[in-house]
Amino acid sequence: MLTVKQIKEIREHLNKAQNPIFFFDNDGDGLCSFLLLQRFIGRGKGVPIRTFPELSSDYVKRINELNADYIFILDKPIVSQEFFEEIRQINLPIVYIDHHKIDFSLIPKFVNYYNPLLNKKKTNEPVTYLCYGISQKKEDAWIALIGSICDNYVPKFYSQIQKDYPDLTVQSKKSPEIYYNSQLGKIAQMFNFALKDSITNVVTMIKFLMKVKSPNDVLNESKDNFLMHKRFEEINKKYHKFLEKACDFDKKEKMIFFEYGGETSISADIANGLKYRFPNKVIVVAYISGAKANISVRGKKIREIALKAIKDLEDASGGGHEDAVGLRVKIEDLGKLRENFKKLI
Repeated sequence: MLTVKQIKEIREHLNKAQNPIFFFDNDGDGLCSFLLLQRFIGRGKGVPIRTFPELSSDYVKRINELNADYIFILDKPIVSQEFFEEIRQINLPIVYIDHHKIDFSLIPKFVNYYNPLLNKKKTNEPVTYLCYGISQKKEDAWIALIGSICDNYVPKFYSQIQKDYPDLTVQSKKSPEIYYNSQLGKIAQMFNFALKDSITNVVTMIKFLMKVKSPNDVLNESKDNFLMHKRFEEINKKYHKFLEKACDFDKKEKMIFFEYGGETSISADIANGLKYRFPNKVIVVAYISGAKANISVRGKKIREIALKAIKDLEDASGGGHEDAVGLRVKIEDLGKLRENFKKLI
């Protein structure tokens, strides 16, 4: 968790910001983190980060286009040094809130960096949960829950959510059960899938979510959220098709290694779905596009193994959480990666 002092400092930054820009990771945790802070101060623009693995300097132009006076970075583990340098030159303040384990020495001293892993009591709750601790708007607790379960975390206030929305919740307090078997979980899936739409449609969704009053306003299809529902249905069909295909493997194997292609990357969603169905397996899902593959890995304490698996692969990169990791390797190295995983597990 963030300390009382850190929360106070971040609130002070938010209050100073008259036209902030919020860069957030392109998933449910990132989106909900932005929504909580934007709805807290009632101003600011949100920009999902679609570049992988880092927030690149290409995004500096968005700062100029929107005439931003403050920069907030939410839930993005890697930010390029070129991005930091260009911001240093235009002398704009940066507030960076994250929860990933990274090389902290890479964060420039002029950046206001907040990560509970650097606190005396080290924790790594989702950034959504950290942002709810900053905003503390009770009417937005359902948004905080949705962002948290997107990152496999159930906050203590779930009991109150169950009382407030009994028809949208389940009795289980396990994150995967809430995510896959409740109506609030359906919203979390909608957020993750709708973020994979065109920039124009994502902006339309963000504007809707900045003003939405309740989860039922999201679940009930209307002219304001029609595009979000449409995109969810489109990707949900593809997701289930790939998921069923991935389930066709030798059950004696300790690992599920699944490769797929297409227009849309949903490797994290497929990996999470497989982990829910096969909790004792190591899951490796590779999305093949262009010269490289974006890979989602799931497994108990899999981070160290995953980083060892790419150690001898040229131009490979990776990082993430203890049990959930993202990798990027050349297409021609996928066979070698598979063999490395087999040896290591």
